[in-house]
Amino acid sequence: MIVPALGHLSAALPEIFLALSALVLLVLGAFLGDKATRPVATLSLIALVVAFVLVLLGPDSTTVGFSGLFITGRFAVFLNALILIGSAISLIIALDYFRLQGTERFEFPILVLLATTGMMMMVTANDLIALFISLELQSLALYVMAAFERDSIRATEAGLKYFVLGALASGLLLYGCSLIYGFSGTTNFGHLAAVVSGGPVSIGLLLGIVFLVAGLAFKISAVPFHMWAPDVYEGAPTPVTAFFSASPKIAAFALFIRVMMGPFGHVAIEWRQIIILISLASMFLGAFAAINQRNIKRMMAYSSIGHMGYALIGLAAGSVEGVRGVLIYLAIYLPMTLGAFTVILLMRRKTGPTENIDDLAGLSQQHPLVALVMAIFMFSLAGVPPLAGFFGKFYVFMAAIDAHLYTLAILGVLSSVVGAYYYLRIVKVMYFDAASEPLAGPITRKMAAVLLCTGVFTLFFFANPAPLLNSAHAAALALLH
Repeated sequence: MIVPALGHLSAALPEIFLALSALVLLVLGAFLGDKATRPVATLSLIALVVAFVLVLLGPDSTTVGFSGLFITGRFAVFLNALILIGSAISLIIALDYFRLQGTERFEFPILVLLATTGMMMMVTANDLIALFISLELQSLALYVMAAFERDSIRATEAGLKYFVLGALASGLLLYGCSLIYGFSGTTNFGHLAAVVSGGPVSIGLLLGIVFLVAGLAFKISAVPFHMWAPDVYEGAPTPVTAFFSASPKIAAFALFIRVMMGPFGHVAIEWRQIIILISLASMFLGAFAAINQRNIKRMMAYSSIGHMGYALIGLAAGSVEGVRGVLIYLAIYLPMTLGAFTVILLMRRKTGPTENIDDLAGLSQQHPLVALVMAIFMFSLAGVPPLAGFFGKFYVFMAAIDAHLYTLAILGVLSSVVGAYYYLRIVKVMYFDAASEPLAGPITRKMAAVLLCTGVFTLFFFANPAPLLNSAHAAALALLH
């Protein structure tokens, strides 16, 4: 049931709270100066936890507000909870890194809050105008975060590349929105659905959908709009890369699902071929391009591209089972990726951070538990049963089979087999190669807690998957019905 709530602030309370928290903490940081970093970081974490509680206490029924610009419900609750968890973990693992690098500044937690606010608004967008504003709020914060280490040439280059290519993608997306408005006469998702379902769709409207898909595909780094990901992942500070790989991907994919399955669900037969093509290209480029990578952050960038391709299989299915498969995939992808990046953050020598895969050699002798957890993440990312990553791929493949997309499912399985090579190579390096110099990264209690939680979830997900499966199914039903 849809509950009209024009101007009803309570439904948007988590987003409002986070935005106000960021503004208050910005003023606090300006007053405290050099002593502001730790208090602002702590308060930012508290703000994320409070927002998480507010999300869980939000309305279960679909609620529309702000003249139709905003919509919430079980779908938004599920994905906003994942976004907040990812942002909180990313902030936790970032603090020690910047302290060791000597680049600790209070602006970083505030940028995380602002980016998270934009992500949550993306999930609840119900209009093309709200879509664009929320996307830009997130993107502007991410551009600054990519270049956060302003004395680093690599970080500055990463931020510039991300900004230039992101501006191009935003232009494509905005052009698509203008075409859609021009040929439909509305920007509201509900009204667009009525226009699309009312009769034949014009070529101009379909062209607008194509440009919209191009802009959204850039945000999830899907091929052929992936060109920014490897360079930005490598050049940005490692905690920022970890953040990029988690919450922003989930938010962009949530927006992708809401746009394609909501207003344009009735013309799925027209856009499905585009999604299938992007999915196949992403899976195979991610699988083959990562094989020759020596930098582990670049390898994880191509891994991320491949995983977005797998998730797109569920969107191509265009069904409740497909959306459920995507939600399960994203929920499992989050802890796997953040856990792997936590181990990457521990890769330090006396001279500073190191990023070469060969530097993991002998990790099983130096830090056996860390090597074990990293092996769990690698096997799970490869989709080896009974780890959590296997179930993520299983549900999207089953959704494709139910939608009679047999070729897509078979090619997805083949791509997964190819991609397993570079994950298993890391395990081989950790356990069978001799170390030239031991890694000296300090394992703080916060890092250990993140590794424990993400590792246990990944390893023992098969023991009780029902809560996640049921929540994802309820969220998919709420979106489509």
